Amino acid sequence: MSVDRLRFEQAIAAIDAANADDPTRLEWRGETRPKEMVHAELMTAWVERLDPGATEEQLLAARANHLRRWAIPREGYPEGRAGYLRWRRELGKRHAEDVGAILSEHGYPASSIERVQQIVRKEGLKKDPQVQAHEDALCLTFLQTQFDPLADRLGDDHTVEVLRKTLAKMSPRGRSEALELDLGERARALVERALAAA
Repeated sequence: MSVDRLRFEQAIAAIDAANADDPTRLEWRGETRPKEMVHAELMTAWVERLDPGATEEQLLAARANHLRRWAIPREGYPEGRAGYLRWRRELGKRHAEDVGAILSEHGYPASSIERVQQIVRKEGLKKDPQVQAHEDALCLTFLQTQFDPLADRLGDDHTVEVLRKTLAKMSPRGRSEALELDLGERARALVERALAAA
């Protein structure tokens, strides 16, 4: 195994170890596991599918997208859109800092670390193809794992509005993949409503 490949695998293992502490569990394909570990694996798989030539930096960013997300709970910020957006900004900054520290510990050069952080912070969305693939992967992971609980909590009309905003951030390829997901009848109908409204 090359030194670079070993470094990559060790960095992925360190990211996974950090996410293994997630107190929130997610049942996925018959197994209950730490939520952010499942999300990280799905993100990685989606980036590889959306961009078969994905760089090492893209794959590291995918794995670390929600690194230790539970450490900054939503409840610590005011209700409403302004509080939500502030929470999201703080999360993006924290995820980028945390993955930067891990990559530095594993000997990654500053240029690679900065690129991973740019992708995690989603800088250049809609302009940078790698960042767009990352966003598409994030939205697809959300649809796969969080759609039904969200719809149950918000109701159909509000869920369609959330979906409309989510789909608007996605590329045509990402939206096409969303329609191919193995969704239930209700979920598919809501996605189609959101696409029609987008």
